[in-house]
Amino acid sequence: MGSVPVGRKKRADTTGGPQTFRSPTAVVIWWVWLLFAAGNLIDLAVQGRDHLSLVAAAILVLATGVAYVTAQRPRIVADSSGITVVNPLRDHHVGWAGVTKVDLADLLRVHLRGEPGQDREKIIYAWAVHYSRHRKLAAETRVRRQAARASSGRPSLGTFGLGSGSGSGRRDPGFVSPPVASSSAEAEAERILRVLSDYATAARAEEIWAGGTVEIAGARSEPEVEPAELEPAELEPAELEPAELEPAGLETAGDAAADSRIAGWLEPLSSTWDRTALLALLIPALILLVAALV
Repeated sequence: MGSVPVGRKKRADTTGGPQTFRSPTAVVIWWVWLLFAAGNLIDLAVQGRDHLSLVAAAILVLATGVAYVTAQRPRIVADSSGITVVNPLRDHHVGWAGVTKVDLADLLRVHLRGEPGQDREKIIYAWAVHYSRHRKLAAETRVRRQAARASSGRPSLGTFGLGSGSGSGRRDPGFVSPPVASSSAEAEAERILRVLSDYATAARAEEIWAGGTVEIAGARSEPEVEPAELEPAELEPAELEPAELEPAGLETAGDAAADSRIAGWLEPLSSTWDRTALLALLIPALILLVAALV
């Protein structure tokens, strides 16, 4: 038979809807600046009557556009079919089949397979997730120093050079200081990395499973029957009860859903300029230029 079992539909429905990842700090900065700019613009509209007030208002509008594209826009949208990286001015979308790995540097990076004939992979930097390797290394260094100090058995000095406890002031040799957790920003970045890596791994597994299922199902072909061997009675359509048609309908729906997901996995990289972000910068810049020259 050429169809794929209904189990393929069940596997296609195991993943939830799209998830959006963005920096909470950037969102707070955006709203704080928006309130600040709105208050100052209202004040300039009420009290400002000179050329300097016009220039100041144009600068505030331009700064608001910069805050929009750098703080409000950046985000990552991921679902079972692909990933969309929304950067200040451009949007990048690619199916999971084109993603080789996701890692963290100063920003979250999405590594893509190179184009045919090119060995070098392409890297997309996501402005929505920042990661400080310096703070991470500093935290790990503190953890190693605390563990070494605890294992060496040196006394822990408290305030004014006194021992931290009664007796000899030595720590228990078996005592190990608890690890110092990384900052919330680094922890959130690592959590997002795990989620995106799980998406990529699950998509690759589903792609392999779906391809193997289609190949196995296609291998089972029924023997061909010559038209001359069929009796007239056999050519008449058989009567089927409505209940017998429901499983086939479910199977067809499952095949269509799974096929659409596979098409999403195989989508190539598409990068587009965002018109709203460009206008948010160009229009205030032109207003400021005209105000400065007048």
